[in-house]
Amino acid sequence: MSKSYEKINYAVRPAKNIERRMLCEALRRLVEFGRLETYRYIGFGSTFFTDFSLFHKSLGITNNLSIERDEENRARFEFNKPYKCIKIEFGNSNSVIPTLDWEAKTIIWLDYDYKLDQSVLTDVASFCSKAIPGSVIIVTVDARPSIDIDQRLEELRSKVGEDKVPPELSSKPQAAAQMLADWGTADFSRKIIHNEIEATIKDRNGLKEAGNKLQYKQLFNFHYADGAKMLTVGGIIYDQGQKRKLARCGFKQFEFVKTGIDPFTIEVPSLTLREIHHLDKQLPCEDLATVDTRSIPDKDVELFARVYRYFPAFVDAEIG
Repeated sequence: MSKSYEKINYAVRPAKNIERRMLCEALRRLVEFGRLETYRYIGFGSTFFTDFSLFHKSLGITNNLSIERDEENRARFEFNKPYKCIKIEFGNSNSVIPTLDWEAKTIIWLDYDYKLDQSVLTDVASFCSKAIPGSVIIVTVDARPSIDIDQRLEELRSKVGEDKVPPELSSKPQAAAQMLADWGTADFSRKIIHNEIEATIKDRNGLKEAGNKLQYKQLFNFHYADGAKMLTVGGIIYDQGQKRKLARCGFKQFEFVKTGIDPFTIEVPSLTLREIHHLDKQLPCEDLATVDTRSIPDKDVELFARVYRYFPAFVDAEIG
């Protein structure tokens, strides 16, 4: 499998940066379930460890685990580790996750650089079968439709298994290619991941008494493209006795929190630094019609206003 970190600097992709900051702001609300410092964060740090740095500095998480499948470059990963509080486990996530203890509430971001397949669902089920209430799962997958239009349904079947393919696709093979076009692959990938989470939680509940059963609440459904179409979906696992805690988190106050099939699409306008500063000075604003846009297209102003608080600032500086 190719090593995407050798081709892509994940720290400077604008839509990904916006998504990461939105996730971080939402995760701050988990304080209702316990001090954030008591949480563990598990992710795929790659050589950049961007999400680890953000979550450590912004959330105060000191129990961090990065899973790295590229065992041949151990020294490089250890060298690039930004903080002492990050532990690295080398190996495939399918092998590593089942070996972990689950005594701490955990935020896991399974941030894959490939399409949804059975290995992704294995990780999802492994986490959801053991994570304690108050834990959060986030999954990112490549959501590009197959270039071979006639093979879209067959590709999905081969990757996730016939039994995981939603019936609306498998029962209409002639229409499936069109249903999986554009962002359709993302929509069905979300559904398959959601179904896997729900099925695992249902199995786990087993003979649990009413009132103590675990539940899953979707919080995130992001579509974005820094080139390739990507999907990020996820939410929180909690028990029925924690419904009031969940309500006090106030997740629904965020425009980007999406609990159903409708996604929050992150679109990044192409603006100069001067244009960004000009708009920043006028935001937030209840009526964008009052904004002095100068020559900035209205569409770009609308897109920027949705994400300006999370907009990354990349500066090219020379140090002599």
